[in-house]
This record gives sequence, C-alpha cells and structure tokens, in this order.
Amino acid sequence: MLQPIPMQIIARIRSDFPTKFGIPRQSGLADVPARIVFEPPYRNADALRGIEGYSHLWLIWHFSEAERAGWSPTVRPPKLGGNRRMGVFATRSPFRPNAIGLSSVRLGRVELHTPEGPVLHVSGADLMDGTPLFDIKPYLAYTDAHPEAAGGFADPILQRRMEVDCPPALLDRLPPDRRQPLLDALAQDPRPGYQAEADRVYGFPFAGFEVRFAVSGDRLTVTGITPAGRE
Repeated sequence: MLQPIPMQIIARIRSDFPTKFGIPRQSGLADVPARIVFEPPYRNADALRGIEGYSHLWLIWHFSEAERAGWSPTVRPPKLGGNRRMGVFATRSPFRPNAIGLSSVRLGRVELHTPEGPVLHVSGADLMDGTPLFDIKPYLAYTDAHPEAAGGFADPILQRRMEVDCPPALLDRLPPDRRQPLLDALAQDPRPGYQAEADRVYGFPFAGFEVRFAVSGDRLTVTGITPAGRE
C-alpha cells in the first residue's frame, strides 16, 4: 500500500492576481512582480544565505485551487480549444495525480529583515496570490537551459500573441510599475481557449483594479480599468 509523503508549506506567493483568470499561462512570459513570504517556521535568514548570487529560481508549488478527487490519464488543454485530449504527463495541466506546479522566476532582490521575516522579490511568476510553495531551488543555466528543446504541441500556441490596444487614459490609472506587466499578461490572451465570443467583455482583478477587455480577431482592446469594488 502506498504511504503518503508529508510535504510542508514553506512560503506563499503574494501577487497581483487574486483569482485564476488573467494569470500568465507560463512563468517568465509576463514581467509580473511578486513577493515570496515565508511561513513562520521558515522565517530564518540563514536559509537564504547565498541566494542573492542567483538571477533565477525554481518554485515548486501546490495547485491549491485545482484539486480533484481521483485523476484522469488524459486532459483537455484550454489552448487547444478544450476539445482535444492529450496525456496528462504531456501537459502542464493543474489536474494531475499530484497537484504540483513548477515555475521559473527572476530574483530581483532579497529583504532579510521585514515585519514578515525574510522576503524574496521576484518577477515572471504565474501564480495566484496566496499559492503555497513547497520548495525553492536555484536555477542553473548550465544544466537547466536547453534552447534547442522541442516544445511539442505547445510551441505554435506560445508563438501567438495578441495585439493589445489600451487607451493611455486607462493605462495611466495603474501604478507605473504595473502597466507593462498588465500589457504582457493581456498579450497572452487570458481567455480560455474554448471561449471566442467576439462581443463578450471579459474582466479580471489585477493589482487592486478591475480590468475589462474585449477581443476581435488578434486584437485585444481594454475597455475599462477601475479600482476594485467600483464600476
């Protein structure tokens, strides 16, 4: 009989995405800032000694909002329209035998002494606010980077980017350091792959604001950016 393997939550991500909708599809595709805040038992500056020498980190985390009872050997990737089934181990679907995610992020700076203990400031995360982290490991380019690697069915999907039209008067409502991250996230087309209604207005919360947009062909037009809770 298989025995459960205990896992400890060592930290949580703090990001501008309080819901799943709008989060970048993969890490590193949008320069979205985030913080890694450690759980009380792991708020020890010694555990981060030497980490400032790395430019990138691997995050091993929990798909805490996607757990299901049981598992399926095939899944329907949204970016394939939700109609084609692929093997679960040939995808990065959150619906897996073990709901574990892997992301590579850029390390910006390290704060060792804050009211929350040591904090890592990172960018490029594709995690929802509050996502639990199981581990952090340094990214090593000499062994982890493979520029020649084949990307399977995901390659043509990731090559497609939306043309984003956001009126300056709307974009200027965001803090300056949040404007380009939002545009990067929108360029990936946040809609589920099986939704392509030309007249539909979509929306998601970001950095304390509600962002609304519509899509026509390969053009995404931002129609509203308002403080969260206000219409």
